[in-house]
Amino acid sequence: MNALLSIYAWLETGLVALVGFCLQAPLVVTWPFDKRKVITGRAFRLIGVTAAKLNPFWKFGIHGNPVRPASRTVVVSNHESNADPFLISYLPWEMKWLGKASLFKIPVVGWSMWLAGDIPVRRGEKDSAQAAMAICARWLDKGMPVMIFPEGTRSKTEDLLPFKDGAFRLAIEAGADVLPMAVSGTRRSLPKHSWRFATSRALVTVGTPISTKGMTLADVERLKQMAREQILALRATLMPLTGVEGGAPSEPERAVTPR
Repeated sequence: MNALLSIYAWLETGLVALVGFCLQAPLVVTWPFDKRKVITGRAFRLIGVTAAKLNPFWKFGIHGNPVRPASRTVVVSNHESNADPFLISYLPWEMKWLGKASLFKIPVVGWSMWLAGDIPVRRGEKDSAQAAMAICARWLDKGMPVMIFPEGTRSKTEDLLPFKDGAFRLAIEAGADVLPMAVSGTRRSLPKHSWRFATSRALVTVGTPISTKGMTLADVERLKQMAREQILALRATLMPLTGVEGGAPSEPERAVTPR
């Protein structure tokens, strides 16, 4: 039964992605008036939310009442699963995502990411990372927050992987805030190296912005630690609610559709 439902969920996700792209693509006519690509970006996030809501295995939502971040903000989150973008897309604001270049090569999905203004990076290539950070800096200059997973890849366990410097160097050099957020429950939603979905309750919650005013690159390690501690604390509040610690999940949190 799980295999059959998982096949259905993949077909549903693919169909939503295809229909969503067909609706998103004509919105490029807004680009001359929408330099930050908010409209095509929000359209793509809505595609993700729609796919998540139609997935028979998933119950996703937002915990708390997140406040829209300042325009110059680098958003950082722990990374549990490929389901994380679907969950984080529930947040009611637009931001441009740093993602693996290989994702941009996936038909339909990669095209939608490009239309949304997301930023590709080739893992392990210094030149690619520098070019991607430069694009992130330009988005910040336009007043558009950027979203980065500082672990760089999905953690296989509940332990956070070491944070890479990039997001924090970017924030200090751009004079941007760092906004920590946390996800919980998505590891079970779509386990790493598995094509089968699993029943899961997943939540995202948003922390308190960390100002980089007065910081220099010598403060990167301190900034990383501040963000890491906040993400760990945020995730700890979510784990009992999503049943990660073995307890029964609580009543569902509200689910917010992107605007």
